[in-house]
Amino acid sequence: MENEHQSGNDRLKEVIKEIKAGGAAKYHAKNAEQGKLFVRDRLKLLFDPDFEIEDALFANCMEDGLPADGVVTAIGRIHGRTVCVVANDSTVKAGSWGARTVEKIIRMQETADKLRVPLLYLVDSAGARITDQALMYPGRRGAGRIFYNEVKLSGKVPQICILFGPSAAGGAYIPAFCDIVIMVEGNASMYLGSPRIVEIVTGEKATLEALGGARMHCAVSGCGDVLAKSEEEAIALSRTYLSYFPPSFEENPPNREPRSPADAERPLSEIIPDDQYTPFDMYAFIEGLIDEGSFFEIKHLFARELITGLARLAGNPVGIIANQPRTKGGILFHDSADKAAKFISLCDAFHIPLLFLTDVPGFMVGTAVEQAGIIRHGAKMIAAAAEATVPKISVIVRKAYGAGLYAMAGPAFEPDCCLALPSAQIAVMGPEAAVNAVYANKIAELPEAERAAFVAGKREEYRQAIDLYQLASDMVIDGIVPAYGLRKELIKRFEAYSSKRFVFTERKHPVYPV
Repeated sequence: MENEHQSGNDRLKEVIKEIKAGGAAKYHAKNAEQGKLFVRDRLKLLFDPDFEIEDALFANCMEDGLPADGVVTAIGRIHGRTVCVVANDSTVKAGSWGARTVEKIIRMQETADKLRVPLLYLVDSAGARITDQALMYPGRRGAGRIFYNEVKLSGKVPQICILFGPSAAGGAYIPAFCDIVIMVEGNASMYLGSPRIVEIVTGEKATLEALGGARMHCAVSGCGDVLAKSEEEAIALSRTYLSYFPPSFEENPPNREPRSPADAERPLSEIIPDDQYTPFDMYAFIEGLIDEGSFFEIKHLFARELITGLARLAGNPVGIIANQPRTKGGILFHDSADKAAKFISLCDAFHIPLLFLTDVPGFMVGTAVEQAGIIRHGAKMIAAAAEATVPKISVIVRKAYGAGLYAMAGPAFEPDCCLALPSAQIAVMGPEAAVNAVYANKIAELPEAERAAFVAGKREEYRQAIDLYQLASDMVIDGIVPAYGLRKELIKRFEAYSSKRFVFTERKHPVYPV
C-alpha cells in the first residue's frame, strides 16, 4: 500500500513538473530571443516571495500540448496585500484561448470580486483558438463573459493590464476595459485585425507597429497608459501603481511615510514667469509640491498638453491633473479632455483625492478640432470633474480662461476649495484677446500712432476688471495663497476634507456625453 501511495505521489510530482514547464522548448527559445520571460518567471517578479496559490493547474491536462490550457490563474501578494492574476502562457499555442482557458479567466474574475482584491491581467495571447470556437466563443460563459465581468468589476476593484505580447482581435478588449495598460515596447501590441487581415479586408498594407504597436498606442491612440522598456520594468511599474490604491472601493488608499519635495530649497514662485504667455515646466512645479519620488505619471506620451498622475502629499495619495504650458500652451484638445476624464473617474472610484493645477488658455478652436468632436470630448472632462465626489482642490497657478476654468474643476464644479496664486487671472479670455474682440473696429479706425497707447490702456482696464482680489472679495475663490505656502496649505486642507461624504445626485446613471 505504501508503495502505491509513493507511486501516486511520484506521478503527481511528474505531472505538476510537466505542466509548470509550459510548452515545447522551441517556444521558450523563441520567447528568449524576443526578450520575453516565461509566464511563471513573470509571476515570481510580480508577487511577494513565498506566497502563491494556483487554481486549475490541471485544466486540460489529459490533452497533449496544452499544459494548464495556456493560462495561469493565481492568487498572490503584492506589498503584503492579496491580488488575483490571470497570466497567458505564450509557449502554449501562442497563449491562445480554449474553452477551459476562458473558464479559468472567468473563475478568477469571480474570485477577485468575492475577495474584493485587485485583478491583474498579464496578457500575451494570439486570441481565440478557432478549433475551440463552438465551446469558448458564443455561450453564456464564453469569451464575452470575460468582458462583461471586466465592466462589472470596473470601479469595484483595481484592474491592471500588463501587455507583454499581442492582444489580438476580441482579446484586445481585455486591456481596453482595464484601469491602466502598461505596454512593453517592442513586443506588446493590440489590434482588432492583424496586418494580414487588414490587407485582405481593406487592401491597406500596415506594419504591426503602426497598426497596434506599444509606442503607437501610448502616444497616438491613447489605448496604452505607460510604455515600459522591458518586462522587468513593466512588472515593477505595476507593483508601484498598486501602492497608491486600496484593495477595493470599500477601503481607503494606503498612506506612506511623508517626504519633503525633491528640491525643497527652490521657491515655487521662481518657476512661474510673470508673463501669462511665457511657457514654464509644470513638472518642475509639481515636483516642488509633492513628496520626493512619489510621482507616477499616466499617459505621459499622450496629449502632453495635460499632465495626469498619482503622487503623495505628506504620504497620502493624490491624483494630479495639471495643464502643461510647455506643450501647445497648455490648451485643452479633444485628446487631453479624454485623458483627463478617464483619470478623474479612476481616482474618484477608489477614493483618491484630486488636485487640479490650472494654467489653461481654454479649449482649442478650429475646423480640425471641431470635426474631431472637441465639444463632445470636452463635455466628458467637464462631466467627470462635476461628478467626482472625492476631496478636490482647484488651484489657479497662473490663468484660467474660458471653459478651461470649468474643465479644471473651477468654482461652479463643487471643489472643496478654489485657491489662486497671487499673480493668477480668471476670465472669459485674456486681456489681449478681450481687447481685440471688443475694440477691433475702433482700433482699426485710430491713426497708427495712437493704437498702441489705446490698446495698452484698454488692456489695463480689463486687468483691473478681473482683479484677483475682487474675485476673492466676491467669494468666487476661497483663498489667495503664496507659492511658498501652497504645499502646506494643500496638506492641511486635504487632511480636513478626508472625512468628506457626498452623493452627487440620486439617479440610475447619467447619459454620458461619449
